Amino acid sequence: MTEPTRLFDCLTLHLENPIPDMLAGKENGQWKTYSTTEIKQIVDRLSAGLMKLGISAGDMTAEGRDKVGILCKNRPEWVMLDLAVQQIGAVLTPIYPTISVTDLEFVLKDAQVKMVFVNDEELFHKVNHVKAEVPSLQHIFTFEQVPHARHWKEVLELSDDATIARIPAIAEKIGNKDLVTIIYTSGTTGTPKGVMLSHNNILSNVLAARNCLPPFENMRALSFLPLNHIFERMITYFYLYKGIAIYYAESMDTIGDNLREVRPDIFTTVPRLLEKVYDRIMARGAELTGIKRKLFFWAHDLATRYEINKNMGFSYNLQLALANKLIFKKWREALGNRLRCIVSGGAACQVRLIRIFTAAKIPILEGYGLTETSPVISVNRFEEQDRCFGTVGPLLDGVEVKIAEDGEILCKGPNVMMGYYKRPDLTAEAMSGEWYHTGDIGELVDNRFLKITDRKKEMFKTSGGKYVAPLPIENKLKESIYVEQIMVVGAERKFVGALIVPSFPNLREWADKQGLGELSNEALIQHPKTIELYRELVDSFNKFFNHVEQIKRFELLPNEWSIETGEMTPKLSLKRKVVMEKYKDAIEKIYS
Repeated sequence: MTEPTRLFDCLTLHLENPIPDMLAGKENGQWKTYSTTEIKQIVDRLSAGLMKLGISAGDMTAEGRDKVGILCKNRPEWVMLDLAVQQIGAVLTPIYPTISVTDLEFVLKDAQVKMVFVNDEELFHKVNHVKAEVPSLQHIFTFEQVPHARHWKEVLELSDDATIARIPAIAEKIGNKDLVTIIYTSGTTGTPKGVMLSHNNILSNVLAARNCLPPFENMRALSFLPLNHIFERMITYFYLYKGIAIYYAESMDTIGDNLREVRPDIFTTVPRLLEKVYDRIMARGAELTGIKRKLFFWAHDLATRYEINKNMGFSYNLQLALANKLIFKKWREALGNRLRCIVSGGAACQVRLIRIFTAAKIPILEGYGLTETSPVISVNRFEEQDRCFGTVGPLLDGVEVKIAEDGEILCKGPNVMMGYYKRPDLTAEAMSGEWYHTGDIGELVDNRFLKITDRKKEMFKTSGGKYVAPLPIENKLKESIYVEQIMVVGAERKFVGALIVPSFPNLREWADKQGLGELSNEALIQHPKTIELYRELVDSFNKFFNHVEQIKRFELLPNEWSIETGEMTPKLSLKRKVVMEKYKDAIEKIYS
């Protein structure tokens, strides 16, 4: 197979032997599939339509290339648009649908976006609301049918054979070092900053992933992480390169059903979603009675003791084989019963979860990276000898890492960004020569496996001058069935405190037994018995930390943090500054 040099080459590799369901999405309740050949035809027509509307590579510079924006959920058309924009030398600028109107206006202006594609009516109105403030913006198209809006198929209809015939010559001029996308991330000043990535940046990740992921043929993937994020976008091109069929989940709420329908071999996720899957499994286990309940928790206890790359002994291995046959088989069935592995990124995953799922023959390959590194720096491999619990795996081929004196991880390689769009000052801050400053603290285990210990920016100092890394404390506390979410606080304070969002399904089960089942969430978290429960829980975990790191006081919160309420990012990471501001009264109560 010819090696691709541009991202759009990943599709053309399979034109001789087309994949019948290369892309698939739900339409009117039924899966609609697109073969490699059909995708190529649509992409070419879309490219031609864009050219008719004046979209081009311009003078081939970063600022001279035309920018096309997209605010859309995952669907086959998302990828087709990306490919269509790429092969005519323009630049796709993906924007999270949840972006604030203020930031949306900033991004569209900063990138000088000429055209935007949106998913539905709500997003159409969102973009249309700021259109008058963005002089460059000429067109808005929708993927769903929206009254008084132009449908994306109008772009297809503008194409003609003569324009399509021009595409190969244009594509030929596009080099692998050329800019392919600008991805805006939150800036420290509050305004987003545009990360410029080239074909080579992302493609280096795609090609390196060959040695990390399952080698099997005829695989199928389920996609539900936002394509706006570089993690899912890069893995999409790996799927295209390998000929792995991609099925797009309808929504986060339908993932369970979609897993059973699609029966994927692989999917990517973030720890928060894994935690929810695990919590649902445990809740079902708790509902069992008699011998079934005993067997469930016996198997679970076995899995919590599992070690990778270590002979656990004849007795343990025999018991685990039996547990897999009796109990974990049902776990695998719930995930489609064909799963080879799950790739996790975006935030730190609890080691306990990785251990349990791996024992249940559902390997979780945790990796690490940033938008600026396209994104993967390191990842645990499919092959067991290249996995290590508690780490984010060996470095990706071609990627170098060194640990600075203060513990910060510095990265160098073909995956490191071209720079921040129109912000050479920010680029200079982030780079030392060829080395990118990740902002994360870490170490190399056995001189091979990268381990992340905390975010440099999230570490804080108590008023006593002692440094505290919140992430390990939070991940440890989340092992409790009664803790849904937690944020450790204590910067410039006398001691470490915590905001805790209880796992209300589990808390309510406990409350029923205490005769407190009638109380509202607000009343329940204020009840002395509940506070005592969490006091004992926190005390039981404090033994894992040194004196300075131990949580002295906490506040329970009645509502879960979410994307919609503003405390979580689209990839389900915690927005600490938002939580600090939103719950400042609760924090003050901790220290009063």
